[in-house]
Amino acid sequence: MTTAEQRSGHPPRVLVLRALGLGDLLAGVPALRGVRRAFPGHRVVLAQPPGLAELALSTGAVDAVFPAEAPARGVPDLTHWPGPPPDVAIDLHGNGPESRDALAALRPRRLLAHACPDGPPWRGQANERDRWCAFLHDYGIPADPLDLRLPPPGTPSPAPGAVVVHPGAASGSRRWPAERFAAVVRCLRAAGHRVVLTGGPGEDALVRSVAEHSGRRGSDVLAGGLPFGQLSALVAEASLVLSGDTGLAHLAVAHGTRSVTLFGPVSPRLWGPPPSPDHLALWKPGPPGDPHGRTPDARLLRIRTGEVAAACLRVLRDGRGRQRQSGPEAAHVH
Repeated sequence: MTTAEQRSGHPPRVLVLRALGLGDLLAGVPALRGVRRAFPGHRVVLAQPPGLAELALSTGAVDAVFPAEAPARGVPDLTHWPGPPPDVAIDLHGNGPESRDALAALRPRRLLAHACPDGPPWRGQANERDRWCAFLHDYGIPADPLDLRLPPPGTPSPAPGAVVVHPGAASGSRRWPAERFAAVVRCLRAAGHRVVLTGGPGEDALVRSVAEHSGRRGSDVLAGGLPFGQLSALVAEASLVLSGDTGLAHLAVAHGTRSVTLFGPVSPRLWGPPPSPDHLALWKPGPPGDPHGRTPDARLLRIRTGEVAAACLRVLRDGRGRQRQSGPEAAHVH
């Protein structure tokens, strides 16, 4: 504890940098919980976009959020950090000198980062959850990559029991065509399932396109980006979530909700769910593509509507009468 903190009676602080998106935060929850357990007397502060504060605090791993964000997944400026330097600073943002230097500029008493001279090697081919837990293990901090579940939301779902279809993604390369999503929606409705469509901010046109092609509008179209509490409740109470490789897929896993996720430029072995019959990852093997590209990835386009509809119906059928899993495991279907 610093002298200033001793005088003020404030606990020492751990500053963790992971200023990325929804899926990145959820993939980092196991590592954050490892940090929380390793520093029980510290105040754990997460540097991240302020829009994800509610989610971060709900994990139980974070005491406070320090607003920090930069465009294009860049490293944010941290010089507005208040008070004395953090006792410990931990870089869960990346493996380069930029994120390390942003934390080092605050003069923490201890800095944990891949880019430090004594930092552990970067595990480029590891799943995101495994990578950051292994990073902490190398510093003597245990973390369980399967410790990723969120508590049930306190907000009621706007559509309990529905199949949630989320056609959007942050980049065009991870966006399966709208007309294909619409064909799957028609199939699911024909099988007797209620289907609701969701979209994030700026995705209203995409959601409307899927709705129009599927022949349904109105209350089952939840466009405009739901507040996080409602979105979390919607996913937690859904019978299934169908989406591309985006944050909503991670939210389904965190709530133990059955899911079918469509992968294209990046293998599910890197960003997919833990192995489980409740979480199906569809993808076509091939050389990795650009996860931030503007047009749909060629591997993603090789996934056909028939196999997606069949996968959804199979997961829904197999899940009937079986309690949602509390633990790990997923199928990757080629």
